Amino acid sequence: MPRRNLKLGAVLMGVGGPGQHDTWLSPEIPGDASVDIRWYIARAQQAEAAKFDHVFIVDSQFITPDSPHHYLNRLEPLTLLSAVAVHTSHIGLVGTLTTSYNDPFNVARRLASLDLISGGRAGWNVVATGDGGTAGNYGRAEHYDYATRYGRALEHVRVVQGLWDSYEDGAFPRDKQGGVFFDRSRQHALDHRGEHFSVAGPLNIQRSPQGQPVIFQAGDSDEGRDLGAGIADAIFTHAQTVEQGRAFATDIRARAAAQGRDPENVLIVPGISLIIGDTDEQAREKERQSLAGKDFHRALKELGRPFGWHDFTQYDLDAPFPEVGHLGALSFKTQAEQITRLARENGFTLRQTVQHSLESRRSPFVGSALTVANEIQRWYEAGAFDGINVTVTVPSEFALFTDRVLPILRERGVVRREYEATTLRGNLGLPIPENVHTAARRAEPDLVRGRA
Repeated sequence: MPRRNLKLGAVLMGVGGPGQHDTWLSPEIPGDASVDIRWYIARAQQAEAAKFDHVFIVDSQFITPDSPHHYLNRLEPLTLLSAVAVHTSHIGLVGTLTTSYNDPFNVARRLASLDLISGGRAGWNVVATGDGGTAGNYGRAEHYDYATRYGRALEHVRVVQGLWDSYEDGAFPRDKQGGVFFDRSRQHALDHRGEHFSVAGPLNIQRSPQGQPVIFQAGDSDEGRDLGAGIADAIFTHAQTVEQGRAFATDIRARAAAQGRDPENVLIVPGISLIIGDTDEQAREKERQSLAGKDFHRALKELGRPFGWHDFTQYDLDAPFPEVGHLGALSFKTQAEQITRLARENGFTLRQTVQHSLESRRSPFVGSALTVANEIQRWYEAGAFDGINVTVTVPSEFALFTDRVLPILRERGVVRREYEATTLRGNLGLPIPENVHTAARRAEPDLVRGRA
């Protein structure tokens, strides 16, 4: 298979996510950007003009007063993306939906609807909810344990994929002259009975031009990596070095191959932050000012999220990091373990742990347009990623990337010049999944011949 071009995603973050404590103060960002559909449409159109593959909407369904600004007040992803769909024509529309607190039939129907509305541009970011407090919003006394969350996630996705195959192509001839609207032989019930779900089906909506929505997934634990390798078309991750990125990609592809998948059809698309200036020195100064503007107290509060929003303000900042790693068991377990291990191995106090969390957000992609283009190309050619997801807040900062960095990468052939398809799968270079019932129908003559 020929090497794909670098893929481009834009993570639309409104008034600012984790660590972006003062982003909302920019005069370019409306104070209500996270709930203003006009802001999202404008950013999606800005990304589409730059030939981005997709926009990406993150989500969660539990907040505290200390949650990042964008998390406190934001639009539901599929409602948002349906509005964006009718104001764009090529860019993919990827939304986050949890498998922990949604039923498969409803997810399948909502995503299939977005896929048809957009002409085959929908994507699903699959998450097994980490915020344990979400349980209380859905009538549960306690959040699902880790093994249940991931077992439920795998079954949930398989059920949704089965529902998306309810109708074969040609199920609706809509032949007015012959009076035939529907071919019953091409409709298929699912009749799923599993550990977590029982779903009869069929789904009441046909497949889109891309067959099924593209599946994205993020997760760095063994369970998360296995899930991504088994079900994802593209994996959202983070890496601080080329070596980390390459190791992650190698591991995911090995896991995918072990599960019988073509590893080349699993794209690695990490989230990255960009700081671009007229010169390298100016960009580093912008980074310095950004880090200086981080709110230590907010960072201390946000540190509690992986630990089930544990309140770290109750501890002495200059005492050793408290023994609270177990609190991540029903939350973001892997992240809580990583933070606890880092503090223990380095002998960090709580203050030093928070400070490290702020410093660790330094981006490898800081400098002039040429420097940033060179670094992106270096990571890409080293196999550290197949694409990037760029966080978008301040429009003029995003324009520094689209107007200065991308032309360099296009001239070098790293990024395509024009869209190659009208569907998200087409632009990502991913195959259309064959309908399982169509495949079985095609195989029937061969079976008959074999019996003969």
